[in-house]
Amino acid sequence: MSSQIIPVEPFDYVVFGGTGDLAERKLLPALFHRQLAGQLTEPTRIIGASRTAMTHEEYRKFTLDALHEHLKAEELEESEVAKFLDRVHYVSVDAKSDQGWEDLKKLLDQGKDIVRAFYLAVSPSIFGDIADKIRDHKLITKSTRIVVEKPIGRDLASAQILNDTIGKVFKEDQIFRIDHYLGKETVQNLMALRFANALYEPLWNSAHIDHVQITVAESVGLEGRVTYYDKAGALRDMVQNHILQLLCLVAMEAPSSLDAEAVRDEKLKVLRSLKPITPNNVEKLTVRGQYRAGASAGGAVNGYQEELGATSDTETFVAIKAEINNWRWAGVPFYLRTGKRLATRMSEIVITFKPIPHSIFGDAAGRIEANKLVIRLQPDEGVKQWLMIKDPGPGGMRLRHVSLDMSFAQAFDVRNPDAYERLLMDVIRSNQTLFMRRDEVEAAWNWCDPILKSWEEIGQKAQGYTSGTWGPSQAIALIERDGRTWHEID
Repeated sequence: MSSQIIPVEPFDYVVFGGTGDLAERKLLPALFHRQLAGQLTEPTRIIGASRTAMTHEEYRKFTLDALHEHLKAEELEESEVAKFLDRVHYVSVDAKSDQGWEDLKKLLDQGKDIVRAFYLAVSPSIFGDIADKIRDHKLITKSTRIVVEKPIGRDLASAQILNDTIGKVFKEDQIFRIDHYLGKETVQNLMALRFANALYEPLWNSAHIDHVQITVAESVGLEGRVTYYDKAGALRDMVQNHILQLLCLVAMEAPSSLDAEAVRDEKLKVLRSLKPITPNNVEKLTVRGQYRAGASAGGAVNGYQEELGATSDTETFVAIKAEINNWRWAGVPFYLRTGKRLATRMSEIVITFKPIPHSIFGDAAGRIEANKLVIRLQPDEGVKQWLMIKDPGPGGMRLRHVSLDMSFAQAFDVRNPDAYERLLMDVIRSNQTLFMRRDEVEAAWNWCDPILKSWEEIGQKAQGYTSGTWGPSQAIALIERDGRTWHEID
């Protein structure tokens, strides 16, 4: 089975932060893969921009090194690499002065009639400066878009300021707030499972679902993000964006169509229906954790404060029991957890259905487990439906809990593209379905802000947990006092 590749119209992609880690690891390899797939048309260009003094040829060497570092050798066909490097250009610009901006304008004027996308792979502190320079140097055309990476603020007030700053220069339909989790194949398949199958949607409510778990686990520590992470913490870094977006896709009502506004309207309703967490219930509904020294796949590792080189109470783990106050989900808990230095790198959504009301099989058949739908985002993207069946063989009725397994890599004879590949092309197509609208971002902060303030008000400390485990014991208690357990990773 093969997928249909639809070419996009020619474009200029200007990557601010073009010499940075994101451009090297993700953006340049993603654009090269789209060329390999036949999706790029002429005269498409990729323009790196940063303060670093560099020539076009030096940036092409940087790009070539990035491709060799992050792609497989068999993908680097000589003619395709040469073709891609011909697309690559570089301009040295300064966000806070006029240095280099006229050079960028001259380069872009060569392609003034094609789609123009500005990707801000830089600190949010200079988003406004760059937006202002783009406007002041008259670089905005009728087909211009701007892409901004998280974090969109560190609380509601700063998010509103950031949105206002960008919104003074660009219209809302030109702004693409990117969350790479939404570009993952399995995340989009969640919508297909729900809305393209008669099997699930009639059961997708409080009458049939017992609870939902969303886990985003990382096995790494700070990984060079010391300055940012200690000011952010797990709630700001992962829950406010990635995890709440996943929750929205699980919980939202069926949109009238896949139109971007229809989908985002339904996601917004979910965010606005989240039950507030306050100082009165924050200790019961949330757990903060911070990793200590332990072991990972690579051997012994230091604790967070040793890596940081300072004393800190920043949380590297958070678990939350969330509830949605609407008709469909009343009484169904959503257990959310994320953390660093956990047992393995893994992201998944687990839908646990209610148990059968009565067993006809007797004790000898064994325990009847609840049906589960497990949607694995990474690694090994796929879907498992856990069911009870009879254990084969004579000797009476014995039941077994087994999964119907679909691995995307095995089910489809196609390469599984990186999330950025889809999202970068969606920007060119001006398809905002998988991007966050301003009111979504602010509604997410409106729920997260009281949690942060409640932690501070009551002095809720981060509980230590050993690196290489699944977090503090309080996270286990959070779900087990409701008579449930975290899904075992399989």
